[in-house]
Amino acid sequence: MPRPEFKRFVSAGALVLAALTGGCQHYVDKPLTPGQTAGQLLERSLDSPDLRDFLKQNAGHDFSDWPPPSWDFETLNWAAFYYNPSLQIARLQWAEARGSILTSAERPNPTLTLSPGYAFNLQGEPSPWFPGLTVDVPVETAGKRDKRMKQSEWLAEATRQNIFAAAWQVRADLRQALIEWDAAGRRAETAHQLAALQQEVINRLEQRLEAGAVAANEMSTARLALVRAQTDAGSAERALGVTRARIAEVVGVPVSALDGIELSSAQVNTGKAFTPADLAAARAISLQTRADILSAVANYEASQSALQLEIAKQYPDIHLGSGYQYDLGEDKWSLSIGVDLPIFNHNEGPIAEASAARETAAAQVLAAQARVIAQIDSAAAANDAAAGLVGDLGRVNTELQKHLDQVNSQIDAGAGDSLDQLTAQIDLGASNLALIDAQAQAATATGQLEDALQVPLANLPAVQNDPRSATSITQQP
Repeated sequence: MPRPEFKRFVSAGALVLAALTGGCQHYVDKPLTPGQTAGQLLERSLDSPDLRDFLKQNAGHDFSDWPPPSWDFETLNWAAFYYNPSLQIARLQWAEARGSILTSAERPNPTLTLSPGYAFNLQGEPSPWFPGLTVDVPVETAGKRDKRMKQSEWLAEATRQNIFAAAWQVRADLRQALIEWDAAGRRAETAHQLAALQQEVINRLEQRLEAGAVAANEMSTARLALVRAQTDAGSAERALGVTRARIAEVVGVPVSALDGIELSSAQVNTGKAFTPADLAAARAISLQTRADILSAVANYEASQSALQLEIAKQYPDIHLGSGYQYDLGEDKWSLSIGVDLPIFNHNEGPIAEASAARETAAAQVLAAQARVIAQIDSAAAANDAAAGLVGDLGRVNTELQKHLDQVNSQIDAGAGDSLDQLTAQIDLGASNLALIDAQAQAATATGQLEDALQVPLANLPAVQNDPRSATSITQQP
């Protein structure tokens, strides 16, 4: 049986371990079921008090009436920032990255070793038990902990920039959905007007057919035109429902949350021309402030810290030790100091890997900037082309309107033909449909330019005077 002194030794060690582990955290179960999460999604709405508080705090809106009777692009954009799941994931990934900073800041724990021994050939006194206790305290050298923390901080910054990249993507998706919704509504209205005009043409032709004034093939052509107009109207009506559902998807609410909500596209870009000076200033700022570029820069800085850490690992850590042994009735204490001997390697391999990784990270910064330059130039060219098309179709529309006015004047004078008037109105309506599509393309091109710059176009004139106005669409990630 173990002697009392051995039992006391073991009890003391157990007490030390219990004291050291007393502050440990414990796992807390958080059950999650698809039904529960689906229910939460379906309950989302645009009249939530929490959403109102978010808009008031971040967007500066103080609503006298809640919910507002009309939701414009900017207000819906903030609602999307609140609800959209991709942004929520990006924020949680940033929280995870911040946790890695705490991990990198932790110092290595000391090691406590119990080493009981027993002398079998010893009889009587003193006790044959000679238990031992040693403590090893590692001490990091060459600033490894600081370099490890700096690397984690830069990686966390790269993750934080991903939140802004996700926010810009949400903004772009919402803008495009509103552009398509607005175009579908205008197209549906115009297509219904064209269908009504085509029906009136058929009515007039039927009267003339009965009088023998037109041929039957003219009726067939008119009926075919009516079918096409009705098909266009139906397609536009269906597109309204699809785009409305797309708006709800981007915002992060069920489509039923838009019931009774008036949507406004008034603040959506509708195609604009910009001076070369404004674009040049915005591009210069974008090459330094776009979220993907800042993320690439942060990854490069993290690679520098990683290289510094690997170089620091050439220098061995120190191990400070202290031991106690109860040896055949005698209490023995000892002190020790130990280091790893860099004989077989000096960490050359990891240093070479980290150095190559730094060069790769630098190349990725240049690649990101080259990609941004190409996106901006392409978007600017597309914006100019779309604006030119809108201008050309606008001139055609103007001439068709003049022609219709002339026909109306002839009819007022009693010298015109009602079919000529209907034909002129149909030609003008068809031109309006083409103009609606061109305006939607121009708005899309302008939005793509804003996305490429990552500068709200409303802020573009101010960029030359205050580059800080281009840094972000939101100050709170």
